[in-house]
Amino acid sequence: MIGPPANPAILEICEPALSLARRLGARLAVGGGAALFLDYGPERSTTGESLQALRGGRPVDPLSDPGSADLTAHVDFAGLAAAAREAGAAVHGPIPQGKFLAALGLFQRTDRLARGQPPARAMALIEAARRLAEPDRMGRLFKALALCHPGAPAPPGFES
Repeated sequence: MIGPPANPAILEICEPALSLARRLGARLAVGGGAALFLDYGPERSTTGESLQALRGGRPVDPLSDPGSADLTAHVDFAGLAAAAREAGAAVHGPIPQGKFLAALGLFQRTDRLARGQPPARAMALIEAARRLAEPDRMGRLFKALALCHPGAPAPPGFES
């Protein structure tokens, strides 16, 4: 949804996602491993509808012209994190995608890839990295959340 929620009396809860997080959290707590989630949504649950539709990269009414737009909804990162934590997993994040990718060296790697490329290709690589990480683009709206065994160190990108 773009702008303030149309109906702040609505609270969306996705029980299948919370169930998945609980089962995954329990499995990671016992058997080890890690899971990484990258998607968009607020860090904390909010009220209002999060159902969205995009057609041609632009928002449209989700109920207009069914089948002609991509439908999506915001991820409840706080809910997933709480469900996994209650099941025994260690939780890291959510953190903004831009911060996560920068910590992994996105810009340094992009600069290395761009060296020696034709100017148009180099600029396209740099622009793609900026789109993923800048706060006014995908860098703040998208979040990263990691779940892992409680004894495991913080995964790369989540170190403080």
